[in-house]
Amino acid sequence: MIRDARYALRMLARAPGFTLIAVLTLALGIAANSTIFSWISSTLLNPIPGVSRTSDLVTVMRGERSDHPSPPFSYLDYRDLREHNRSFAELLAYHDDFMSLTGAGKPERVYGALMSSNYFDMLGVHAIRGRTFLSGEENPGAAVAVISYALWQAHFGRDPAIVGRTMQIDRHPYTIVGVAPPEFQGCKTGIRADIWIPLGMDRLVWGSNRPADRGTFWLNVLGRVRPGFTDAQAQAELKLLMQQIVEHTPDAHRGSPNQISFDPLWRTPFGANVYFYKTLPLLLGLALVLLLLACANVANLLLVRSVARRRELAIRLAVGAARVQLVRQLLVESLMLGLAGGAVAIVITFWTSRSLAGLVPPNVLPLTLNARVDHRVLLATAVVSILAALIFGTLPAIRSSSLPVQTVLKEEAGSVSMAFHKSRLSSGLVVAQVALSLVLLVCAGLFTRSLENAQHSDPGFDPEHVLVASYELSPAGYNRQTYVAFDREVIAKLSTLPGVQSVTLADFSPLSFTIHSDYLGIEGYVPQAHESMEISRAIVGPNYFQVMRTSLISGRDFSEGDGPGAQLVAIVNQAFVDRYWSGQKAVGKRVNDDGDSFTVVGVAQNAKYRLLTYPPEPVIYVPLYQVYRSTQDTVIHLRVFGDPQAVAFSAERAVHELNVDLPLFNVNPMKVTMQFGVVFQRISAVFAGSYGLLAMLLAAVGIYGVVAYTTRQRTREIGIRMALGAEKRDILRLVLGQGLRLALAGLAIGLALSFGLTRFLKSALYGVGASDALTFAAVALGLTLVTLAACYIPARRATQVEPTTALRCE
Repeated sequence: MIRDARYALRMLARAPGFTLIAVLTLALGIAANSTIFSWISSTLLNPIPGVSRTSDLVTVMRGERSDHPSPPFSYLDYRDLREHNRSFAELLAYHDDFMSLTGAGKPERVYGALMSSNYFDMLGVHAIRGRTFLSGEENPGAAVAVISYALWQAHFGRDPAIVGRTMQIDRHPYTIVGVAPPEFQGCKTGIRADIWIPLGMDRLVWGSNRPADRGTFWLNVLGRVRPGFTDAQAQAELKLLMQQIVEHTPDAHRGSPNQISFDPLWRTPFGANVYFYKTLPLLLGLALVLLLLACANVANLLLVRSVARRRELAIRLAVGAARVQLVRQLLVESLMLGLAGGAVAIVITFWTSRSLAGLVPPNVLPLTLNARVDHRVLLATAVVSILAALIFGTLPAIRSSSLPVQTVLKEEAGSVSMAFHKSRLSSGLVVAQVALSLVLLVCAGLFTRSLENAQHSDPGFDPEHVLVASYELSPAGYNRQTYVAFDREVIAKLSTLPGVQSVTLADFSPLSFTIHSDYLGIEGYVPQAHESMEISRAIVGPNYFQVMRTSLISGRDFSEGDGPGAQLVAIVNQAFVDRYWSGQKAVGKRVNDDGDSFTVVGVAQNAKYRLLTYPPEPVIYVPLYQVYRSTQDTVIHLRVFGDPQAVAFSAERAVHELNVDLPLFNVNPMKVTMQFGVVFQRISAVFAGSYGLLAMLLAAVGIYGVVAYTTRQRTREIGIRMALGAEKRDILRLVLGQGLRLALAGLAIGLALSFGLTRFLKSALYGVGASDALTFAAVALGLTLVTLAACYIPARRATQVEPTTALRCE
């Protein structure tokens, strides 16, 4: 094998052009796979960085599985489940949200989590400085905190005496007891937390007492099933326990489901994996198709090269070499090419693996989506490189080693060329390249059309000329009485700015994953068994619908009079009416939310607030001046006459004139922030489109190479044809016909494959069918034109052949 490897390297070095083209072709195909696998490794295979044995962790949820559930458990429910079950070794609970580091200077907004005291122990995460939490620190009064390595480094300058220091979180002092490892970022894939504090401190952080309220569902729960129990047994036990809890406390669980469902962490609905577990396997499948195309291209190069080596191989067989030795030698050469392509692919992957973060638009969440090239990616790349070598090297090696020795040693160049010209294997590989290219281009076209449809769909509001900016009042010392006055001052101040058309406030921004939900009781509607009454809830200020240009179908908008002390009112959207009051008049009906009864005064048209690709969902709107949530951010919505970015500075200055220490964050045009609503469609379209273009390029190069080589080898034949009276157009038609026949065969096979494979894309498409005729026709036509262009160059060159020169060259 060592001798074969040395010989292979010498042979490849003698053909630098062939080697360079083959290695780069393979590198593109392998890098496409290693890039996607680096994302899979960092998300699906490693959903919680820094935590080992994540495969036996499950997300515990209430009700049927959903891709967008809210935190499903109250603290008292979680505590009862944790203390009375036998099938789980541990159950942990957590709630994450933004916090503010206060004290000297302006508040600094960071993402953190409240968690049960067994959080770090169950995950197996140990502090690199100090300790994690003790069992008694879950109770109220334990003002301790564990901070992230990044916060320790950025905010405290990696102070070696950090343990025991005091920091202020939302104006309350906490003692730092530990620093988490650098790689640990929390329990949500793709979202980085910087502070962890005990659940009992909820009152100090967000001014509420949720741990004592069984009817407030705010905690996510993870569990590790005890050895000897199956997931089905654990799920059945928790379901029984939950039913008993609901029977004993029916009022606290009215409208909430008592079903229990599990999800493995790789597809948990909390975090980025809820999208990645669907998107990344599709992209990996497309990357594998691109790799097959690259292999077909290199296999054809090897077949072309084998023609020039026929005499060499025949001589080796004649002097006693066994056929298996030749096959082994040729496979070792292919392996050298595959490993070289894999090495170049790794270099490319170090760059492309970081491209995921560049596709994410500005948003309020602390997203960390950068993948890493770790040992899993290196191993996968090596395996793919070896498999690719076997794929593209086996058939050419077998074909090249099966030579009629005496015939080859006697044959002339013309017969060699005809041997290649009549090779069905080479033609078959060209057909395969065209077919695979068509499949990739069709997928790319479907994803691109889906993204375009989503971006041009009607969201139910007008984002043009709207600036959004957020602030948080609770860390700045505002309470229920003072926040209304400040919000009124903000609206009045911003309304006087030059270029401002209208202003409103809300607790969310559309399509930025910031809308909340509540469990509601609806007058006249009886929930079905296990039906969840968790419904999206938006807190909005006066003139919200006017600013957003969302039409009111009936009733009235909120006004300045809808404030503290006035009758509690609400507006619902048309989807709400269709779902719960179909065929009834909504205005005047009542909705109960957290013990408060709201009278519906208006019905708004449907709008999309989570994802553009989701159908409209029921939404209830309540007045900003009547509903106080200490945990809420306030989002300014500023409609202007010109460019929203032009008034950003003056808007920030106006808010700081009211409170110079109040941070304003996520200041962006709404057209920018709402792009988060199609971020995963954009990822699919960008990478599928890139793969499609690479596939078309490889197919064009492949068919050009084959047609050019065979045309060059047929020089004598073409010279004879021209000497006998053939016109240039006849030669052009001859060569183009050869390429066109291969292309049409590839198109036919590719269309059949595409019709079968695109069915698996249905769930990822929006506004376009998996067998969209326009996409299929456009791709087939485009690929045909590209193929003809690739064939035209050698065909044009063939028409320039002089008959006397062609006949004399033999």
